[in-house]
Amino acid sequence: MSVRNIYPVSLSIIRDEHEHLSSVIQGMLYFVRQIAHGGPCPDLKVFRAMLYYIKEYPEKNHHPKEDLYLFAKIKERTHQLDGELDALSEQHSKGELMVRQLSNALLDYEFCGQPAFALFNAQVEQYAQFYFAHMRVEEERIIPIARQILNDQDWQEVDAAFLENRKILDDAGERYKYEQLFSLIVNITPAPIGVANPL
Repeated sequence: MSVRNIYPVSLSIIRDEHEHLSSVIQGMLYFVRQIAHGGPCPDLKVFRAMLYYIKEYPEKNHHPKEDLYLFAKIKERTHQLDGELDALSEQHSKGELMVRQLSNALLDYEFCGQPAFALFNAQVEQYAQFYFAHMRVEEERIIPIARQILNDQDWQEVDAAFLENRKILDDAGERYKYEQLFSLIVNITPAPIGVANPL
């Protein structure tokens, strides 16, 4: 089956959300690496905003859409990717746990200072490595095969589910809240990750 010529809107949404999440994680890496090399520590509001974004948007909205709609539809068409899709879904759950651990490590750093930084730094690096690898599998392995095996009707159903999810977020004002939060993160993170002045 040939790849669909029209790029599915659901994949555009996934791509955009991956780009936003990558920017946030790169921002976290930038800050902990700055501190590790003796640079100034940013206002911890920066870290809290980043963790809040990860916890609220990807964990509560991005991952469920992938699991319930895209991954489920792929499994209807082929069992070729069952193991990989199951592993990705398990990673979604693991990601939630890692974000909670990051939040706890940030609190320790905030209240205990430099002695707690090493653990927080290590957990940021671990989470970034974990999540970049996760997104790479989705983008380089799962999505190309999905585009080959899902037909137009399949994509219409997946796209409709993603757009309905977006409408629900819009009606509740949630998507605007997440976009504002992302803008805040970009504006308080120095270039080249964000647009703020260097520390």
